[in-house]
Amino acid sequence: MNASTTVDPAEAAHFGTLASEWWDPKGSSAMLHRLNPARLAYLRQAVDAHWGGDPRARRPLAGRRALDVGCGAGLLTEPLARLGADALGLDAAPENIAVARHHADGQGLNVSYRAGGVETLGEDERFDLVVSMEVVEHVADPAAFVGGLARALAPGGLMILSTPNRTPLSRLALITIGEGLGMVPRGTHDWRKFLTPDELTGLLGRVGLTATDVRGLGFSPARGFVLSDDVALDYLVTAVRVKD
Repeated sequence: MNASTTVDPAEAAHFGTLASEWWDPKGSSAMLHRLNPARLAYLRQAVDAHWGGDPRARRPLAGRRALDVGCGAGLLTEPLARLGADALGLDAAPENIAVARHHADGQGLNVSYRAGGVETLGEDERFDLVVSMEVVEHVADPAAFVGGLARALAPGGLMILSTPNRTPLSRLALITIGEGLGMVPRGTHDWRKFLTPDELTGLLGRVGLTATDVRGLGFSPARGFVLSDDVALDYLVTAVRVKD
C-alpha cells in the first residue's frame, strides 16, 4: 500500500463492485437510501445555523463550494447541488465516479466528480462545506484522512461527518443483523475500524478543528432512521476551525 494515500484498495474495490446498484433504493445500497433523509435534514439544519440562513430558502448553498468525500455514486452530492452548491464529489472507486457522472447527466445537474483519495486535492482547493458520510471507517489512515478534510476546508467553512460508533449495538445492527441477513453486502464493515465520538472529535482537534455538535442517528421501526440524542448506533458531527 502506498503510504501517501488514505485509500484502502480493498475497500475501494469492494464498493466499486456495487457501483451499478448505487441508485437502486432496493439494491445493495438500500441502507444508504434509508439513511439519506435524516442525514440531509441534519445537514440543512447545520448549514442554516452556521451561515444564518432562512430555513425556507430552496438554495441555501448558492454561491458556496461543497466537497463530498467518499461520495459513492452521488447520493449526497446531487442534493448538495440542488441546494445551490458548486459541488465536487470525490471517491476512491472509479466505477462509482462513472455511475455518478452518468446519473447527474440524466438529472440535468451540473456536478463535478473526480476519482481519488482526499490527498489528490490541489493545495489551493478550498471548500465552504466539506462532508464525508460513512467513510472514515473505511480509510487506511483515519488521522491522515481527517487531516486531508481539514486542509480542504476554507476559512469560515463547515465540516459535517457521519460514521458508526464502536459499540455492541453497532456490531449487532450493522454486522450481525445487517450483513448477516443480507440487508448490507457482506464485508462492508469492520467493527474494529469504527470510531467513537471521542476518538473522532479528538482527530478533529489535532488538525485545528473543534466539534460544535454531535448528534445520534437512530432507528425507529415506525419512521426508519431518525436524528436522536442516542449516539450508540451511528452519529453525525459538525466541526469548524478553531481560528480562521
